[in-house]
Amino acid sequence: MLKSRITPCLLVHNKGLVKTTNFKDSKYVGDPINAVKIFNEKEVDELMVLDIDATVEGRGPDFELIKNLAVECRMPFCYGGGVTTVAEAKKIISLGAEKVALSAAAINRPELLREIGNAVGVQSVVVVLDVKKKGFLGSYEVFTHNGKKASGVKLKDFLQKLNEIGIGELVVNSIEDDGKMTGFDFKLFDLAREATSMPMTIIGGAGSLDDIKQAISRYQTIGVSAGSLFVFKGKYRAVLISYPDRNERKELYQIK
Repeated sequence: MLKSRITPCLLVHNKGLVKTTNFKDSKYVGDPINAVKIFNEKEVDELMVLDIDATVEGRGPDFELIKNLAVECRMPFCYGGGVTTVAEAKKIISLGAEKVALSAAAINRPELLREIGNAVGVQSVVVVLDVKKKGFLGSYEVFTHNGKKASGVKLKDFLQKLNEIGIGELVVNSIEDDGKMTGFDFKLFDLAREATSMPMTIIGGAGSLDDIKQAISRYQTIGVSAGSLFVFKGKYRAVLISYPDRNERKELYQIK
């Protein structure tokens, strides 16, 4: 049976970890390997590592980084960034990642998801959808290339396509709430949850453990991911890696 997961999301830019706000204004927060070592000690459920340079620069995955992460990680981790072929996905899994994430490539050629699923197992295929609302009363649209390129694809329409294809996990990321730490856009995530029953992780806006608890209570078996919440401390956003301890997690998961 699936259980809820709390997943730190690490963004890699120029070989270092950064945190963004609305997918802009990246702030350096440390070395990826050092962060993984700290998260090991905190016994995190899972890590998501996204190379935000790869697709923008038109290059493939950073296999050296993936190898180094896999050596250090004592928890499952998902890697995304620049994956456009079955061969790349297979190599990422062979290096030790449990999941491979696609975004722009999934939008450009959805059939690739089925091909990768056949090669590495459907459970290892993750689709990350960065979305925001178009216009005041508009629908949610999927964006790529770090939120800079409108795909013209409506979230609800693409979720129907993913239901037909079948993937291991869906990650829905609110561009407008990225890095703000002001709470989740539950209208967005309600729409996604109603459109699909596939395992889903939500990200974008978490500012407190109460936000995470509210999300888990609202959706039950779901992944909740955050970046700023786990790397910043206080109103001045000093860099300090954190994660709920075992007792806090029991409360968040509502385990009696």
